[in-house]
Amino acid sequence: MTHDVIALTPAMPDTKTLLAALHAGGPDLRVNGAAGGAVAELCRADGRPLVSIEAPRFLQLPGEAARLLGRMTDMDPAAPVWWTEVRGASAIKEARRLAGSVAGRLTALLGGTTWPREAAHTDVVTVLETDHVGQALPGPTGIDILTGKAALVIHDRPIAAATTWLTDVIRFSTGTGRELHLLTPPSTRLTFPLRALLDHMPGRWVVQDPEHGYRDGLTGSELAWSDGHFTPIVEGEGRPRIALPFQRPRADGVGERQLVLSLRTIHPATDQLVLGGALECAWQVLTGAAPAGWSTAEPVNLPWSRSQLTALARDRARSSLPTWLVVVGAPERPAIATTRIVHTHAGIEEHITLALGHAADQRPPVDVLPTLAEALADRHNLATMVTELRPARADLTAPAHHEPASTPISFTLGPHATADLGFDRTRRALADLAPVQLGPTARPALYFALGDGTDPSAWQRLHRVSAYVNASRSPA
Repeated sequence: MTHDVIALTPAMPDTKTLLAALHAGGPDLRVNGAAGGAVAELCRADGRPLVSIEAPRFLQLPGEAARLLGRMTDMDPAAPVWWTEVRGASAIKEARRLAGSVAGRLTALLGGTTWPREAAHTDVVTVLETDHVGQALPGPTGIDILTGKAALVIHDRPIAAATTWLTDVIRFSTGTGRELHLLTPPSTRLTFPLRALLDHMPGRWVVQDPEHGYRDGLTGSELAWSDGHFTPIVEGEGRPRIALPFQRPRADGVGERQLVLSLRTIHPATDQLVLGGALECAWQVLTGAAPAGWSTAEPVNLPWSRSQLTALARDRARSSLPTWLVVVGAPERPAIATTRIVHTHAGIEEHITLALGHAADQRPPVDVLPTLAEALADRHNLATMVTELRPARADLTAPAHHEPASTPISFTLGPHATADLGFDRTRRALADLAPVQLGPTARPALYFALGDGTDPSAWQRLHRVSAYVNASRSPA
């Protein structure tokens, strides 16, 4: 487990300030670069890393630090802030104090505060050459245990996010054919982007409960370490055994809900293409405002700009790489999205998942979904969209206990897909599930209303529509 301390300062830590902070271990320690210069490492004379310091990130969005760290009484949540992440190696006794001294020196010179607040100090921390730090592991910093089957990261923050260093570990683990195991205490919650990553990769959120052992934080399956990775414990019929704490009634977020949209757009690959329009349109219709910011990791640090994210996606496409983004809204209106941009034979595809949080006394805007579907189909090359409603926390984080399943509300088939499948044939294929025609008669989209978000049988209707669409697309 790394010992994390984050310095939040009103001014940028320049080279002189960083060097002063890196003297927290005295003059005998060395400074090395890593991750292409994005990380500075404070090392022993033999080159073993003791503390790693990420490149400072300028958070221009109000409330972004508070979203991941909680409200801090000694910090204005609306003020821009520089976020500098300092992580001490887990295998050395003085690592936590050393990380705290580096972060404390940054705030002593620049002002601001640290998280955790009590970790900051400015003492020189002596690290003995005889202190055991273990053999350095291959791959990015932050991996605590590496086997042939898994890369295990021990994480003790209250909220685990898709940070730069953790997404580096995810890329390393998937690229080497390993599972990612994120090990946390039961009090930790996942941000929506990190949960989305774990849902779509060989990985597992492992919760270590002092009284009940290990369990999967998303499914509740009891886990055991075997043959170099965590695996579910199965019962007599081969079903995973569900841990008791996961089954207990929710103690928080009762009555809160999340409206989740999963949509795919397909654009012609032209020099004039500007991405992000579909997401901006959905955000505007559902919240009354545009997104606030975007980034390739959390915390989100860039103001919303369709032209800038398009330029990034174009640069990555030249290297045959997809682009993965996190997008957030204003703190007073919980909304967050992930977008994956890929170049396929069909064109430039955006795979977007947008989640909006609603308190118990707020009504999700399900009545505007047909209007939104028509706008996306008419102006933003919508291919498909599924909308769902689920009982879940309004702050859009995932706790390590059971949350009821989502329920579908609607399925939209864009105009190009409708034309390919045949409008009349598709419209009449499901007699008891007549769709609404959206847009111009010449190129209509089809909107299938599946339910109001409370009827579990809506899943059967969605499966029927999806099965028909997939079967019609399959070659004869």
